[in-house]
Amino acid sequence: QVQLVESGGGLVQAGGSLRLACAASGRTFSSFGMGWFRQAPGKEREFVAAVSRSGTTKLYADSVKGRFTISRDNTKNTVYLQMNTLKPEDTAVYFCAATGNTRVVISTAPLYDYWGQGTQVTVSS
Repeated sequence: QVQLVESGGGLVQAGGSLRLACAASGRTFSSFGMGWFRQAPGKEREFVAAVSRSGTTKLYADSVKGRFTISRDNTKNTVYLQMNTLKPEDTAVYFCAATGNTRVVISTAPLYDYWGQGTQVTVSS
C-alpha cells in the first residue's frame, strides 16, 4: 500500500503561481512512477504531468506544457508540481497518483494504482 497526501492548493489570481506537493508513505517511493491529474466540476479527470521513477523522464499535457513543471525528491518521498502563469481554466481539484507499471511515464489514469484525496486549486480572473 502507498498513501498519498497532497498539499499546496489554494486561491490565486490569473498569472500567479502555486507549488503542489504530494507526500508518499508506505512502500518504496522510488519504485513508483508518479503523476498529477486534475478534475474540474462537471468534467472528467484529465492528465496533467508524469515523472519516471528516477525523475529523469517527464511528460506533460499540451495544455500545461511550458507553464507547469513536475519533479520528485526520492529522499523525501515527495513529488511536486510547480504551476506558473496560472489561468482560470486551470481551476480544478488536483490529484497525485502512483503507478507500479513498468512503463517509463504514463498518462492513462486507469494504470495508476494509488491516488491521493486531492487539493483544490482555484484561479480567479
